[in-house]
Amino acid sequence: MVNILLVEDDEVDIMNVQRAFKKNSINNPLHIANNGLEALEMLRSGSIPMPPIVILDINMPKMNGIEFLQELRKDPELNRISVFVMTTSNEDSDKINAYNLNVAGYILKPLSFEKFIGAVATLDRYWKLCERP
Repeated sequence: MVNILLVEDDEVDIMNVQRAFKKNSINNPLHIANNGLEALEMLRSGSIPMPPIVILDINMPKMNGIEFLQELRKDPELNRISVFVMTTSNEDSDKINAYNLNVAGYILKPLSFEKFIGAVATLDRYWKLCERP
């Protein structure tokens, strides 16, 4: 079972992801960082098992999602982690920057919780299909 790191500063969104995991019977361990700096520290220090998957918000304090991706991709120990952006940002510049930094997907946070549950279910199916070394 793979570990997943959620990088998100909004408490409500964190609870929504946790609830969506429960509703979809996703039992993967979910680790939480509140910004990019905290996430890098967790990954580099070994304080959590190395997650092959990160769910990343874009708009966060201290270090935003794009800055986190830039650091992650420069680090030879971390650059193969699959990152899914899940954000409210519909800015083309954020989408372009994220895809240029090799994200596995860019998902707009749905307004309704039912659609959010569906988005998380799709992610779960996707990462179960993917083979990892």
